Order: sequence, then structure tokens, then C-alpha cells
Amino acid sequence: MDWKPIRQGHTPVYKQIAEWMEQRIASGEFPPGSRLPSERLLAKELQVNRSTVVTAYEELRAAGLVERRQGSGTIVSRDIWGLARNRTPDWKRMAEAGLFRPNLPLIRQIRRDTQDSDMLDLASGELSPELVPHEQFRQLLAAGDFPCHFGYEHPQGNPQLRDTLVAHMKTWKGIDAAPSSILVTAGAQQALHLVVQCLLQPGDAVAIEDPSYCYSLPLFRSAGVRLFPLPVDSEGIDPDELLALHGKHRIKMVFLNPNFQNPTGTFLSLPRRKRLLEISAEHGIPIVEDDPYSLTAFSGEHVPTLKSLDRHGTVLYISSLTKIVASGLRIGWVVGPRTVIERLADAKQQIDFGHSIFPQWLANRFLSSEWFPAHLDMLRRELAGRSERLVCSLRESFGGSVEFVPPAGGIHLWCRLTGEWSENRMLAESVKRGVIFVPGMVFGSKKGFVRFTFGRPPKERIQDAISRLAEAYRSVCRQ
Repeated sequence: MDWKPIRQGHTPVYKQIAEWMEQRIASGEFPPGSRLPSERLLAKELQVNRSTVVTAYEELRAAGLVERRQGSGTIVSRDIWGLARNRTPDWKRMAEAGLFRPNLPLIRQIRRDTQDSDMLDLASGELSPELVPHEQFRQLLAAGDFPCHFGYEHPQGNPQLRDTLVAHMKTWKGIDAAPSSILVTAGAQQALHLVVQCLLQPGDAVAIEDPSYCYSLPLFRSAGVRLFPLPVDSEGIDPDELLALHGKHRIKMVFLNPNFQNPTGTFLSLPRRKRLLEISAEHGIPIVEDDPYSLTAFSGEHVPTLKSLDRHGTVLYISSLTKIVASGLRIGWVVGPRTVIERLADAKQQIDFGHSIFPQWLANRFLSSEWFPAHLDMLRRELAGRSERLVCSLRESFGGSVEFVPPAGGIHLWCRLTGEWSENRMLAESVKRGVIFVPGMVFGSKKGFVRFTFGRPPKERIQDAISRLAEAYRSVCRQ
């Protein structure tokens, strides 16, 4: 087979494969009713992942060119020329024209690859199964004291859970809040979406960290806001750069992840926190503090959140249980002024009529139990151990070719790999070797960086994963 997809091209690989197969169908090489090559065989011939071929075939199916038959594989449609009276809507065109923008093709590809159970996953930002309190959940469920109410909940979230969150934030984060100032959401992601959709308008100027998780979120592009970067150094962002941006663009809101930031793992220094809050109060610039990681400090020391230092009510605080308990619970929350919380709650009710009672009940019981402090101690020890294993493995396998600052908390390590190398090519070579990571370009403007997440892979497999990555890196550097 002479044709091969162009991995460094602007068109995603799966789309190139779909277009190539469509040409072969149109030319008669695969006539109506014929069977296309199996996904596994075509993946092997093209030297791509099977998941890439699956996505390409799905494109052809959505266009009405092929049919997927159980036990028979992928068959070219007998009506590709539209001879039948019934016509399938152009779902592909409609999907591409929707108001809400899709994820970047690279992000979609990475998420497909992480579904491979044999893949060593240094990309997913979630905890591995052994770090989730499954046994404690089972005991809570076995107790049989669920209130058996499966109707709609309070628009702002279960009252008992909000009471528990008030105590939780006071004890663990030094934040004073009232139940009426809290909205329970389906994780922090929904909270961010509600804030953007309800409090901003197209054309508003928004400041975000560079690099930043926010760069990879399509919700900002969908809302039509203008993003302005705040470079992150070893102490986080420089607040005076926000001041300069505000003078030029009238910044409407700033989104920050100041505690063991994703992706760099950095911690915004205390002097910069205080200066940032001064600027925010003086110019009326709202700060959205996204805080999934502050309780993961390896030292166990208290981490002062921006919200705990806020004396003027300029900080909207977002947190969740995703990175400290279980991502599948889908429990997050927003803390802010009542007018804002009521606005966000109204929007959430229009979307889903409020959060499900069941995960709220489970989260409330676990957070208020004696198990939570013990779980948090275990989590910090385990994450610290995995971080140390990752650091040692990087130094052993990459030597002087890698530069990084070991994190003091969180689940991410940000690396710069020296020399001339292609992020796309390295990702492709790594996937061939059974390892997945996220290239740094996903998170902003910096080139030559990668993000490794150590919360997901088994600790005993980290060294093997990094060894394979080093092989991929050397392979790319030789090309």
C-alpha cells in the first residue's frame, strides 16, 4: 500500500483516511455491497491506531457511504448514489455547523487512545482506581439509609450537602461561606461553563494563564470571548501583567488555577496572591479561582486559596471532588455572591433540572465521615510517591535532555525536552509504544513542552512508561 496519512498535516489523520477511503469507493475499487478492510488490518497497513480507523469509518457511516453490520464488518452502502427515495440528513455537516465548538482534533484523538486498556496513560487527569475509596462507598451504600427520594433536588443542590460543604471549606480551606452562596454542579467543568455562558458576552476580554488548561476548553471559543495570556513562571502569573492587560483591553474576568496549576504544577506565591487581590478590588476585575488540587499538597500543609484571602468579594471560587475522591461522582461547586449563584442555578436548572440526588447523598456522607481525613492522608502519600517515581524515572531515562521542577502537590509534571523535535511525531511514536501523554502545545503558546499526569498510571508502571517515552523521543530526534 503506497498511500500513508500525513501526520504533521493540518487535517486530522482520521479525516485523511476517511477521504482516501471515500475516493476508493467513488472510483469503484470498493463497489456497493463490498466489505471494507477490517479496522485492525487497515490500522496495521497504515501504521495508525485502530481507534483512528474506527473514527474514520464512523465518518463514512455518518455520510451514508457505509454500513456497520454486526458480524460482517463495514459494508459499502448499496445506495451510495441516492437511488432510494429515503434520504439520510447530512448529520456531518450539521454537526460541524453547531454553535458549540468541538474539542481540538488532537484532544479527541488523545481521549480515544486513552480508552485502550493496554495503554500506559500519562494523559488523563483523573485518579487511578486504587486511589478511589471504593470500599468506603460500598459500606455507605450497604448501610441502607438512603432517603429514597428520587425527585428533583433544590436548584442550588442538596441542602445537607451544601451544609457539609460549608464545614468542609471552613475546616480544610479557610473559606467562610453560607449554604445560600453555594451551587452544586456536575464537576468543575460545568461550573466553568455556567460562569462563561451566564456572566460573559461575545467580545469580552478574558485573561487566562499561559500555559493553561483553559486553552483546551472549547467553551471559551463557543462563547466568542477574546482570550489574553498571562505567562506563568515559577511563582505563577505576574499580577502587574494583568494590570497592563486591563489598561489595554479592559479585562472583564480572569480565570486562574493558582494551586498546583494544570499543567505546570506551579503555586502562585503569597505576595503575588495579595497583589492580585489588590488589583482585582481596585479595578473591579472578577477572579474565577479553579481549585481542584489545593488539598493534595504532599507536605500536608494548609494551602491558602485566593478565596480565603478575599476581603472584597471579587473571587468566584470553584472546586470539586474529582481530583481528591472520584471523578465519576461528578460533584463540583461554585461559591459566590447570591445574585450570581441564583443566576447560575437558574441556568443549570434549564439544562438538567438540578443535580442528581444520589451522588450528592454519597458525597455528603463521605465528606462528613471519619473516612475523609484518612483518605486524604493516603492520597497525598500515594501521589507524592508517584511523583517521586516519575521524577526519578525522567532523570534516569532522559538525563540532561529534560528540564522540570518537581511538583509539591497536584497530579501534573510539566517538562521541557531539549533539542529539535515534533510534538505530533513524538505523540505518534509514543502511542506506537503503548504510552499516551499530552503535548504542551494544547495548553498555550509554549513549544517543546509536555505534560505528564501521574495520578492515573499504576505506580509500578511509571518507570516502564517513561522508558518507552524516552525511546520515542530518541527516535523523533534522529529523524
